[in-house]
Amino acid sequence: MQNASIIFHYFQTLSEPQRSQFSALAELYREWNEKINVISRKDIENIYVNHVLHSLGIAKVISFNPGARVMDVGTGGGFPGIPLAILFPETEFHLIDSIGKKITVVKEVAAALQLKNVAAQQIRAEQVKQKYDFIVSRAVTRMKEFYGWTHRSIKPTSTHLLDNGILYLKGGKLEDEMNELKRPYSEYVLSNYFREDYFETKKVVYVPVH
Repeated sequence: MQNASIIFHYFQTLSEPQRSQFSALAELYREWNEKINVISRKDIENIYVNHVLHSLGIAKVISFNPGARVMDVGTGGGFPGIPLAILFPETEFHLIDSIGKKITVVKEVAAALQLKNVAAQQIRAEQVKQKYDFIVSRAVTRMKEFYGWTHRSIKPTSTHLLDNGILYLKGGKLEDEMNELKRPYSEYVLSNYFREDYFETKKVVYVPVH
């Protein structure tokens, strides 16, 4: 199984508590995955590249402010929300999924890591009433549908360098899918930041909402 050194390579200013939290992730997910399968068996061996580093691709695009509120929609076992919550301990993260057993894993992992900035909830995105600076996710559905679920949850006033909106981890050619949305967007190619083959076709898609 991989270890956290690859995270330390790309994020060199981590505190000791952050390094400990990242180091603990693999074993925590291995244990929970044996009880509740949230990550494919082959991916658990590559957790630091395929899940943790992939999640942190969002942090190469934006640095969340202290006090900002971010919602992770369709978080599954906690990606990208848990790695981002470790990296930005003063930002509030709300991780949601419609499947209760996945939220159980998220809550247990967050508790084990003592992440005070993570709230996890079994709820559908369109039922959420709170407002957020950003919505993050990993390829839950086509962007047009995802935008429909989530855009009302974005705060109108922006305090970051990027205007408030959606940061979506996607792979492959996205032109047709993004044309369906008929809104401006930006693509950030993750192979510009990470050299591993896994990131060759991976991107962060940013859609400003207001």
